[in-house]
Amino acid sequence: MSAPSGAAARRAIAPVICYPVETLPAPDMPMLDAARATLIKTGEVIVPPRDAATFTVPAGHFFRITSVEGSQVGDLNLWNAIDLSERFYSGKTRALHGTHITRGQRMWSSFPALRPMATLTYDSLEWYGKDEFGGSVHDVIGTRCDPYTHNLLSGGQYHYCCHSNLTRALAEHLNIPRIEAETHIHDVLNVFMCTGFTRDTGQYFMKASPVRVGDTLEFFAEIDLLGALSACPGGDCSTVHSSDHAKCHPLLVEIFKPAPDTLAKWTPPQPNGYSRQHGD
Repeated sequence: MSAPSGAAARRAIAPVICYPVETLPAPDMPMLDAARATLIKTGEVIVPPRDAATFTVPAGHFFRITSVEGSQVGDLNLWNAIDLSERFYSGKTRALHGTHITRGQRMWSSFPALRPMATLTYDSLEWYGKDEFGGSVHDVIGTRCDPYTHNLLSGGQYHYCCHSNLTRALAEHLNIPRIEAETHIHDVLNVFMCTGFTRDTGQYFMKASPVRVGDTLEFFAEIDLLGALSACPGGDCSTVHSSDHAKCHPLLVEIFKPAPDTLAKWTPPQPNGYSRQHGD
């Protein structure tokens, strides 16, 4: 269909930001930086290539995800460790902060709590910014590689997509059947993954991650957290999304405790204040 006479004027209308964040509660980064200077390591988990592992982080502690042997991206799920119905809400995080997140931004939880779960406190890839293709790192747009889409597009029964990896890890942690654990798996933070949307077709793309050995993404746990991290079967995602042939590496998760006095002014965020009446 040909464009109408007013097409150019319609396209020229300026956009409006859906969620202005000027009133969004902001993290106290100087306080968190001071706490970071006192960290003592309390534990670690190695996530094997093409697999996932779980970890727990008490509220007021920090955790780091580090590439330790080679370029590798990871898919991160977070839950309230006491109530798994409260989990990371990638869509709302994206609506508030944009398609990719970095230091000073937060991972928000699902309704009805809608509160900060984790604050990003250090990002060794913050320098990357946005490249000429529109790509950036640590995205909240990709859902996670999964066996259902793989089957839809390619056929077959591939069991080591991030969705399945996270399912197995959570099932083992909770000692429940995998089919039950799967209901808790949700859209992820794609740690270290470099992604964007093509300018012509608007399709989701990936490219080789800039992550190298020693690169780290660090978080402050705002509430008691249960995490699950998958070392993606795409490796650095330079060639394929899910494969037994991509070069893959482990990821390291470390847990740290700060000196208590550094967080004297911090209080865990309360659940969202909406009354849940939903009208008269």
